[in-house]
Amino acid sequence: MAKLNINGRIVEVDVEDDTPLLWVIREHVGLTGTKYGCGVAQCGACTVHVDGVATRSCVLPISAVEESEKIVTIEGLGAEKPHPVQQAWAELDVAQCGYCQVGMIMAASSLLAQNPNPSDADIRAEMTNICRCGTYGRVLAGVKLAAERMRG
Repeated sequence: MAKLNINGRIVEVDVEDDTPLLWVIREHVGLTGTKYGCGVAQCGACTVHVDGVATRSCVLPISAVEESEKIVTIEGLGAEKPHPVQQAWAELDVAQCGYCQVGMIMAASSLLAQNPNPSDADIRAEMTNICRCGTYGRVLAGVKLAAERMRG
């Protein structure tokens, strides 16, 4: 039995120690916003925050997560009101098919929490998520708009 702090709520799950956090979130907790993409931590569709750091959940075994660590999924990011990154994404129509965008939003919000004024080079270096539709230009614009608004 594992206890996790997901979106500010303590949940108990009965899973094998090597079960990836992604599957615990989706199948055992029922939060399906976090997506499965590649299963090898390359695409970023499964990105969540673990103590504020963008983390690829498809390869993180549940045994590596402590109850004291705060896990935030896309459902928790904008729970009270849309996060500035979510607002920028909607305003600029960043998503095309949208499948990868949850991971992109989670990566972007983590980046801006750590670097409130990233350069284009910083954004390109940190945003390593893959978008099959190729919306990278709009992602860059979305991160910049959200950063502007977060700085006030």
